[in-house]
Amino acid sequence: MLQQTGIERVKSKYASFVRAFPGFRALAAASVEEVLAAWKGLGYNRRALALREAAQLVTETHHGRMPRTVKTLMELPGVGHATASAVLVYSFNAPLAFIETNIRRVFIHCFFPRGRQVTDAKLMPLVERTLDRDNPREWYYALMDYGAMLGKTTMNANTRSARYRKQAAFEGSLRQLRGRILAAILERGPATEVQIARAIGSADKRLGRALARLVEEGFLLHKGRRYCFR
Repeated sequence: MLQQTGIERVKSKYASFVRAFPGFRALAAASVEEVLAAWKGLGYNRRALALREAAQLVTETHHGRMPRTVKTLMELPGVGHATASAVLVYSFNAPLAFIETNIRRVFIHCFFPRGRQVTDAKLMPLVERTLDRDNPREWYYALMDYGAMLGKTTMNANTRSARYRKQAAFEGSLRQLRGRILAAILERGPATEVQIARAIGSADKRLGRALARLVEEGFLLHKGRRYCFR
């Protein structure tokens, strides 16, 4: 949930999501519609689909128990090196180095005050050298808090990262259109393209393309003339 989404938005959804799906098996057995309904408001709906698929893989392949290595976790959809390492650090206090937005901001701020296009390859050895191997979880908690504070009180050091990309505007984006389509089908059930256009109050020329992609990505089924959740 915290990938690309601020903690304040996540806090309001996390508890209710876990109540709805208290374990891997519950999430694996849930329908796409149920998962998206619980996820509504967080955006980036591909993450919800990937989370459900990951739960299915954990249930089918790992007997319902979370994998305990970075390599195995990275075999799950939506999980890269940083997410896999973070899961192991926060769940099991494993002494692993990883970089995410706030951590990147701290290390660029402290070690590259005048640097430009700073790569993660330059930062990772510093993260590894400073890691508290006795209690990495608490160390990362501190780094995350410090990075969040820097983001509010200083010029954003992450703009000097080689990975920095200015986020495209959400208003009027294809991402917004996709979210509105899913919200409309959640609210009214299966619908034709014309009915969806009416429901979202828009005759957007991108609607057909957005619907086709949602079908390709596993969100929707196209039965006859109607679109519905898988």
